[in-house]
Amino acid sequence: MICILLVAGHGTVLEAQIKNDDTGLYSPLAGVPKALLPGVGGKKILDFWWETVNMRQLFTDVYLVTNADKYKHFERWATANDFPVENVINDGSTTPEDRLGAVADLELAIRSRRLVDDIMVIAGDMLCADQNFDVAQVVRFFRSEPGELIIYYELEDSERSSSRGMVEVCRDTHRINRFCEKPRDGQTTSRLASVVFYCIQRDTLPYLSDFLLLQTRASDRSFGRFWEWLVNEKQLDVFGMKLPTGFQLIGQVGLSDYTRWLTHYSANQQDTPAKPITCRSFARVGLMGNPSDGFHGKTIAMSICNFWAEVTLVESQTLVLVPHPLNDPTEFGSLQDLFCISRKEGYLGGLRLLQATCKKFYQFCSNQGIALTKQNFTLKYDTNIPRQVGLAGSSAIVSATLKCLMKFYNITDNDLPKPIRANFILNVETEELFITAGLQDRVVQVYEGLVYMDFGKKLMEEQGYGNYVSLDMGGLPPFWLAYLSDPSDSGRIHSNIRQRWLSDRNVLLCCVSTGEPLVVDAMKTFAELTDQARAALQERDWRRLAQLMDQNWELRRSVYTDECLGPGNLTMVELARQFGSAVKLPGSGGAVVGLCLDETRLVEMKAAFQQAGCVFCVIAPYDPSAARR
Repeated sequence: MICILLVAGHGTVLEAQIKNDDTGLYSPLAGVPKALLPGVGGKKILDFWWETVNMRQLFTDVYLVTNADKYKHFERWATANDFPVENVINDGSTTPEDRLGAVADLELAIRSRRLVDDIMVIAGDMLCADQNFDVAQVVRFFRSEPGELIIYYELEDSERSSSRGMVEVCRDTHRINRFCEKPRDGQTTSRLASVVFYCIQRDTLPYLSDFLLLQTRASDRSFGRFWEWLVNEKQLDVFGMKLPTGFQLIGQVGLSDYTRWLTHYSANQQDTPAKPITCRSFARVGLMGNPSDGFHGKTIAMSICNFWAEVTLVESQTLVLVPHPLNDPTEFGSLQDLFCISRKEGYLGGLRLLQATCKKFYQFCSNQGIALTKQNFTLKYDTNIPRQVGLAGSSAIVSATLKCLMKFYNITDNDLPKPIRANFILNVETEELFITAGLQDRVVQVYEGLVYMDFGKKLMEEQGYGNYVSLDMGGLPPFWLAYLSDPSDSGRIHSNIRQRWLSDRNVLLCCVSTGEPLVVDAMKTFAELTDQARAALQERDWRRLAQLMDQNWELRRSVYTDECLGPGNLTMVELARQFGSAVKLPGSGGAVVGLCLDETRLVEMKAAFQQAGCVFCVIAPYDPSAARR
């Protein structure tokens, strides 16, 4: 692959304002080409791009196209920066009136040097907010797609789309469906702006000459017009890759805008240590419908403040994952101590969750055409969610880690929408770590609060996720939670239900659910109970909600059987019923959630659970809307 840096622009507003500045602050910059003006971090703008592309393992050659008026400046720059002077191409123009145009400059370099390779073209006078930019990611993504590549970023609020080339990108294929050069108001709703940073296949290079034959004026020989023609008219396959950073072509701005953008971008590149990023995800209780989330059912779940997982990310020289002193022990008081801890806690702490999330995050961004900065970090976590009692402790760590990574790399909700984020978290656990899990926990930890979830088969097949609705949390009754102080592995309670739901090879052969009628019907009933519970919540009918919670438990008991549920869960349910409380399992087992309409009995019930060796607490719901106020 060959890289071509374009720096052939002529006199601009910026150059004129520097020349006419009365303060004397900018007089040393008078006559200096735009690409050689100071950029982010004190280095010249072109210095940054040369450092970025000076990689022999990626590019066989790098060329620089300038005009005759500024040629001497770039010749001197080349000798001072170990850039091959013979690769500096002079386009012969001396004034704005006889300029060739950007596309013509690129075509000149290709034609004059007889280049027959894939081309990366970059505007060498472009400010880049990210000084840790990894161009190798761009090359890898370009080679993975069957077409040309346009780099784009999401405009900041202060930037106007009418001054940029805007792209409309298919989220699934990354194909650019439409290119709008400096669109009029209402022409497009896209906020994705292309920059002069492209990759062009060798077989597409002849289109440059075809385009130039159609455009006689230099002002029409811009890349914006070229891509409009190639994408909208010729309908070639052109793909987009997003960078989570900003770009500014300083040839299009004046002195005040140049200094403003330089200050704005430089503020993110200070040597002062970056502030730690800390994100928290909460435990959840399934109030209705679980475990039907894994069987195309419906559920309602709620985030609770009582228990949480917290992840902290700090920028560092190398990437470090810090073991938790309690959950990832590496030192023990004795062999007996190791034995006791291993018997109770097992061998799988939270460190694997951090590592799997980071791996999956990089894979997601690579597949989605999102380039990440070459920044390293240190991750550590803490959690107070009880282990193995079905309160979504593992997914809380993954969810909090993902929040940190998104903030650190400036990945937005548009890049990773909430429904897809829940799928991502589930995939970390099921595909990377082989944890048995469903979507419910991940959805409620992404959306937070009280969430109704419909995982209907048609929805899941057509859009890849369910229908998720946040419910009003105002005036909720007092729910309570109790869990075993020494639980078994909660994953075991799923038993053979999935096999019974699928019921042998007929599913594989016929693609029709021919599962055991008892299980299939139960999952449908769970969904019906969930719809009724949603209505009860909206109508504030707590007595009806309590009845439905009891029905949820009885239905689950009939399907899973007492042997599978285990004595601990059965004992907690029976104990709650002695005090007239509605009760059910909030997750896969090891805990119960209840609704006691007679609040005077809560203290008495708490004492009874504690006497039975359980931990009891009144639930503090987490309301994200209240947290934002």
